[in-house]
Amino acid sequence: MSASIILAGLSWSLPDGRSLFFDLDLSFGPERTGLVGRNGVGKTTVLKLIAGELAPPSGSIVLSGRVGLLRQAVQVAGDETIADLFGVRDTLRVLKRAERGEASADELSGADWTLGMRVEAALARVGLVASAETRLAALSGGQRTRASLAALVFGEPDFLLLDEPTNNLDRDGRDAVIALLAGWRAGAIVVSHDRELLDEMDALVELTSLGAARYGGNWSAYRERKALELAAARHDLADAEKRVAEAARVAQERLERQARRDRGGKRKAMRGDAPKILLGMMKNNAENTSGEGARLAERERAAAAEDVAAARERIEVLAPLSVTLAPTGLAAGKVVARVEGVTAGYAPDAPVLRNVSFVVAGPERVAITGANGSGKTTLLSVLTGALAPWGGEARVLVPYAMLDQRVSVLDPALSIRDNFMRINPEADENACRAALARFAFRADYALQIVGTLSGGQMLRAGLACVLGSAAPPQLLILDEPTNHLDIESIETVEAGLRAYDGALLVVSHDEAFLENVSIERRIEL
Repeated sequence: MSASIILAGLSWSLPDGRSLFFDLDLSFGPERTGLVGRNGVGKTTVLKLIAGELAPPSGSIVLSGRVGLLRQAVQVAGDETIADLFGVRDTLRVLKRAERGEASADELSGADWTLGMRVEAALARVGLVASAETRLAALSGGQRTRASLAALVFGEPDFLLLDEPTNNLDRDGRDAVIALLAGWRAGAIVVSHDRELLDEMDALVELTSLGAARYGGNWSAYRERKALELAAARHDLADAEKRVAEAARVAQERLERQARRDRGGKRKAMRGDAPKILLGMMKNNAENTSGEGARLAERERAAAAEDVAAARERIEVLAPLSVTLAPTGLAAGKVVARVEGVTAGYAPDAPVLRNVSFVVAGPERVAITGANGSGKTTLLSVLTGALAPWGGEARVLVPYAMLDQRVSVLDPALSIRDNFMRINPEADENACRAALARFAFRADYALQIVGTLSGGQMLRAGLACVLGSAAPPQLLILDEPTNHLDIESIETVEAGLRAYDGALLVVSHDEAFLENVSIERRIEL
């Protein structure tokens, strides 16, 4: 019997009583399935329920096969090693004793002499150069993620449960995870916003507050399906608007015909050549006919108007956000940032940057790339004045804005509206509301307190506040803007950056994001 996971009537509520999902039915077979949806809809909760870390208050989970769960964050104890992740520490110790001639006969009889090589092969499969004795505390967050994934694969589960496996990974790490999933032939359920990784899936499940919908194929096929749904919604809108216009035209014609009949009846009554009883019957018939026609016309108009509203709502859900921004006035070729011979770091004997030089000019779009630990964020800190270089010079020569992963340009205690007015004191209320609406913060949504926003909402609010003014900054600096964002939020950010005509300097490992914001040049550290 092939491995399978069946969720039936599954429900889950948050501690405050808000329902995350209700009566959820899903099934997974031995294929690679991407689980997508907005942040907060319950994707990680579904993985934890399947893994048995949470018990559902209602519904059932029927699991055939073994699962291995990769969490977003790997917890590390002081002396834990990679061997502990693999669960082979004691066995490897026996092999070490055997090599020294210290193992007992019983230990030797059960020794697995291939274990060390298999551990090394599993690590190599995720592109991690390390030994089983390497302490986890000595690894970066991205390296620990790769080691944990290698340990999962080593256990040969029937299902991999992966929660944002490429978060915090550099380009090489992302490529290794993508290659691993591309060659994986058992089951996998992958929560991810990484569109490159999702293109290796066999199916996608979209989780919303209304339930779950399954789409066959990878991310590209899913987007094509969404594009077809959008085209169908636009066709339905055009058809419904035609029916509204037609209903109005028919109603007007009925009114005009009735008015002509009424005028004819009045002329007949004035001539006096018809009996009064007949005139009364004609009047009643005319009134009844007129009333019935008006009611029919109103029903037709109301039905068409409902169809218009439904089609518009579907279009708002399906259509990608489009943003318009004021021009920055940045001239082509104008130098916006200059870095000359910068050496910098945090420990005197261990510089992170050595003699780095480059220039950004005009509305250029530049990506700072490199492996984890190569100094990308350090470089941004030097450029913005947060860290003094040991040698060389770094200067920004135009008005600029910096959006880090915490979007610290925003005051978390203030509303989005109040943050906009604080950052743009020259703006009036109308300009503020119009700018926020362009980033989908309309009406009361603009009054949300920043500290209560999700990561994606916060970055969108940051972009609205710094780019929505009448004179946006001529340089925008971004540090890993897509980390921890859902795909809808990433696409919103991309729409804002496409509308921006200033210079862009961005640190990111997300190739799809870099392509969608039209990066022109890369500086490799």
